[in-house]
Amino acid sequence: MKIMQRLSGSFSAAAFAVAAVMFLPLGLGVSLSSNAVAAVLPDFTDLVDKVGPAVVNIRTTERSKGGMPQGQGAPGSEDEEMQEFFRRFFGQPPGGGGQRPQPSPRGRKGPQGGDEQSPTPKGVGSGFIISADGFVLTNAHVVEGSDEVFVTLTDKREFKAKIIGSDRRTDVALVKIDGTNLPRLTMGDSSKIRVGEWVIAIGSPFGLENTVTAGIISANSRDTGDYLPLIQTDVAVNPGNSGGPLINMRGEVIGINSQIYSRSGGYMGISFAVPIDEAMRVSDQLKSMGRVVRGRIGVQIGEVTKDVAESLGLPRPQGALVARVEPGSPAEKAGVEAGDIITNFNGTTIEKSGDLPRLVGNTKPGSKATLTVLRKGNKRDLPVVIAEMEVEQVAKKEEKKPKQEQALNSLGLAVNDLTEGQRRELKLEGGVIVELADGSAARAGIQPGDVIVRLNNTDIKDTKQFNALVAKLDPKKNALLLVRRGDASQFVPLRPAQP
Repeated sequence: MKIMQRLSGSFSAAAFAVAAVMFLPLGLGVSLSSNAVAAVLPDFTDLVDKVGPAVVNIRTTERSKGGMPQGQGAPGSEDEEMQEFFRRFFGQPPGGGGQRPQPSPRGRKGPQGGDEQSPTPKGVGSGFIISADGFVLTNAHVVEGSDEVFVTLTDKREFKAKIIGSDRRTDVALVKIDGTNLPRLTMGDSSKIRVGEWVIAIGSPFGLENTVTAGIISANSRDTGDYLPLIQTDVAVNPGNSGGPLINMRGEVIGINSQIYSRSGGYMGISFAVPIDEAMRVSDQLKSMGRVVRGRIGVQIGEVTKDVAESLGLPRPQGALVARVEPGSPAEKAGVEAGDIITNFNGTTIEKSGDLPRLVGNTKPGSKATLTVLRKGNKRDLPVVIAEMEVEQVAKKEEKKPKQEQALNSLGLAVNDLTEGQRRELKLEGGVIVELADGSAARAGIQPGDVIVRLNNTDIKDTKQFNALVAKLDPKKNALLLVRRGDASQFVPLRPAQP
């Protein structure tokens, strides 16, 4: 009953269009034939007949010792587990369709005298066949942590699948079932999709297999993840749709349904899909090597804001701001410095900071590339050798003790010279340390202990030089400070106070 109430409270795009036709003013004498209505609304029936057999249901199990299955043991633990299922867009929600895990029989003993390990249901997802010999694409979080994976076709045949590999960064997984002449889907070109075009999703929302929903592409290249832009749609997808295909009107897969925006755990009008071009690149590597190899250059980056772009004389915000260069990394060896703005990688313009890790990641480790950086108003090309991506390490935050307070300058800052020990530790030849930040400086986030290494395009040597430069600033223009905190650097625009 709950499901029906929710459904009755929402309109699909198609239903809305029909309603609009039904409520045309009668006095206009407008009459639309069934053919006219059909011309307005798309017909998905032939499309679903064509692609439906290649979409599969995926259920997973895990081994747990006796007693209760994981997530069902202690009273009150169910809500927490359900929230996790919702958060990961995976599994059975409270009150949803599909079977709930049941307690395993008690008192059964294994060979060593302990409770026998028995498979318990873990979750439900979707997938689709990409080759006639049984390779299936789905989401990494659908199969992650499972001991067994079962794939069920629309004709009710069920196969035990083998996980070939998965990649958390793109949320793509490749599994294999033993079969021949299996129905398969055709891959499309996600780079050619257009906002506003009709698409459909097929999957197992709430465990309801072979469910079809339709909508349009709402936006393209939406940055919601840390490694790739996603396709945004208004297609209704819900827990259990994870891993299912997003299909265009030509019957081609253009994405893998992967995420939803939700405050309740259910669909709220926005869903996201992994572009199929990226997914297939990942799939090819998983198939050949069982893992994904990515390139890295060893920089921590941030966005170039409008204020920073204006202060540097850029026509618009563009590029990736280098906040930190990892010691011994390819970037350091190439001469990249904190405060540089990377505007181009191997001939490709960096429009926003998220473009850089994707371009570098798709470059083969060991190959040579060229970085174009903007430094102090000048562009320069730096050759770099791409390394293989490793496990990220969290940089240690350095703490600095402020010294005796001084008078504030027009930027709201009191600074002091760095000691020789501080310079050696920070590997700096100059710079001044902030003793006190007030006014606009404090509001901009500058704190005692931060180190100012550059003002506009001038490197800072000591306190005397810094204060002299500040005294000459135009109060009608922003000044641009390059501020270092620990291992990270960033530009901070400040407006000098009126004298």
